Amino acid sequence: MSAPAGTPAPEDHAALLRAIGPLPLSGQAWPDWVRILTWIILAVLGVQVVTTAIRAPSQPYDTLLIAAVVLCFLGLLFVSWHMQTSITTIDERGLRQTWFTRREVAWEDVRYARFVPMLFSKRLVVFTHRGRPMIFQGGTRELRAAFVKIAELYARPGA
Repeated sequence: MSAPAGTPAPEDHAALLRAIGPLPLSGQAWPDWVRILTWIILAVLGVQVVTTAIRAPSQPYDTLLIAAVVLCFLGLLFVSWHMQTSITTIDERGLRQTWFTRREVAWEDVRYARFVPMLFSKRLVVFTHRGRPMIFQGGTRELRAAFVKIAELYARPGA
């Protein structure tokens, strides 16, 4: 039985895992400076909301507006917490990242991958054979180097 298009040969995949280094390779999904900046922005927003509420005239607040502001702040707090605690892992089985829900893709499900070096997050976008992309963040130098190697091996056919 032949391998699906874009799937590397087993010896190439084994060479990739050796090149990545000792497995499992785990690290923070987001760089330290992004995680710190997230908490600073959240603190500034929280202080701004509180000082605005204190300085506002003694008129009754719209309950719906208060609920919306509180829900938005809690949503930002939820995302910030997950950015702080999210871990990306590469091992013999595939790639995983802890997040709101667990992101996981097995090597045999990878159709192709692309490294996207954005300002705040270096990402590996993995397209599965089911066509659903999964995005993994790499917050450490080792993860970013591994992402580049994975993207080279799992390059889109014809690209």
